[in-house]
Amino acid sequence: MKFEDLLLEIGGFGRFQILILFVLCLARINLPMHFLLHSFLAATPSHHCAIPHQEAFVNLTMEEILLISIPREPDGTFRSCEMFSQPQFHLLLNSSLQPENDSVIQNCQHGWVYDHSQFTSTISTQWDLVCEQRGLNQATATFFFIGVTIGAVVFGYLSDRFGRKSMLLLSLVLSVVFGMLSAASVSYSMLAITRTLTGMALSGLSLIVLPLGMEWVDIEHRTFSGVLTSIFWSIGNMLLALIAYLVREWHWLLVAVTGPCLLSIIYLWWVPESARWLIANGKVKQAHKHLLRCARMNGMKDFEDGKTRHKHTSLVLCHHESYSYISLFRTPVLRKISLCSGAVWFGVAFSYYGMSMKLTGFGLNMYLSQFVFGIIEIPAKMIVYVLVNRIGRRQSQAWSLILTGLSFTSLRSVVAITGKGLSEAAFTTVFLYTSELYPTVLRQNGMGYTSFTARIGGALAPLVFLLDDVWRSLPEVTYCGVAVCCGSVAFLLPETLNVRLPEGIEDIEKTQ
Repeated sequence: MKFEDLLLEIGGFGRFQILILFVLCLARINLPMHFLLHSFLAATPSHHCAIPHQEAFVNLTMEEILLISIPREPDGTFRSCEMFSQPQFHLLLNSSLQPENDSVIQNCQHGWVYDHSQFTSTISTQWDLVCEQRGLNQATATFFFIGVTIGAVVFGYLSDRFGRKSMLLLSLVLSVVFGMLSAASVSYSMLAITRTLTGMALSGLSLIVLPLGMEWVDIEHRTFSGVLTSIFWSIGNMLLALIAYLVREWHWLLVAVTGPCLLSIIYLWWVPESARWLIANGKVKQAHKHLLRCARMNGMKDFEDGKTRHKHTSLVLCHHESYSYISLFRTPVLRKISLCSGAVWFGVAFSYYGMSMKLTGFGLNMYLSQFVFGIIEIPAKMIVYVLVNRIGRRQSQAWSLILTGLSFTSLRSVVAITGKGLSEAAFTTVFLYTSELYPTVLRQNGMGYTSFTARIGGALAPLVFLLDDVWRSLPEVTYCGVAVCCGSVAFLLPETLNVRLPEGIEDIEKTQ
């Protein structure tokens, strides 16, 4: 007897499953608030070199002081990272004149002055992460995703070993602790460390929510649960735009996006452990208790203790082998799945975060860009729901990622927004698809491994923007090439449409 058959006996998709999905979806809102926070946390407002006061400036306006103190770009704007070593008073007579020679131009010597009209403060203005220090500003996102990468490995293994629910709660508790410590950072080093630890903690929430929900629903509603869970990411995406618009000081912004994690801890106590995981690990009595609870809530009164306990026992895997990440590569079919899905996840995350962090590059206000990017994801996910059920997971995954890459060839608003929708479609599909590819005994290990490769992509994505110093279009060309190549790899994966979730490794190997 398969677990899906048992699910049908207790109401494969009743009130119990709907409530579980809703509670898990609420928790998922927390993720984009942190994962996409970098655009606001580390925003760099317009700035110029600070100019020390001189007696000769007494009768000059601020505009005149800037004119004689800071060189200008060809478009007439003042340079952000350079100043004149000596005031160029002759420019007051004719501002179109050039400085006497380039030797009078030097890097900023006295710090910077920032435009605070949009942001009260960001980490960029707090610690002068501009000009020569611009790389440190971008690295803040990389540190966060390094934490997410480490967390994917840790929580992937632990949730297969000790259960989904306990690791989910641990993830949220640690997220609150490290998130608040990030908000209290008094140095860049402290912020870098605490943001890394926050990423590590949040990785558990990212990994566990979707598989835990899917392990409680039947085959027919698996796609629905995956897409529904993903839609709440988009809701969090839009809420981030609102919160960032209302909170312009970076310390309080971190507090605002961390607070909801505390609420999630409270209502997630109700969510039961995965009965599928409990049975696969020989914990029949605990699984039976949760299944009875599910049957009662779904109104399946025929499901009774004495008549069904033996069915649960028959579902227990006859061997209790200890599994680890090495198990993902021991057998040929599973090895192929792991290598290909790892490449696909890398491409999905690399292109998604590359698109998401380019909020100011599409000709829109960054708050409006964030909101539009969030809202455009919802119809994209509706399309995903139709496509993965019509043409299958494999084709949907491949083409959504390939088309995302091609959208990087143009940074016009309409193309960019379409590309953002496609990138989210790719992300929605990859979570659903991967959860179906791996067996129950290795599902979280598989999700942990693929999330590990994804977070490497997420960590590298913000650094690619620095390549514009080499060639202005190199970042876009890089994003496009990676997405198209990784999307093509998806064609090598098996189709999982209307296929039962595999329980053991043998279920994977014998179907190929």
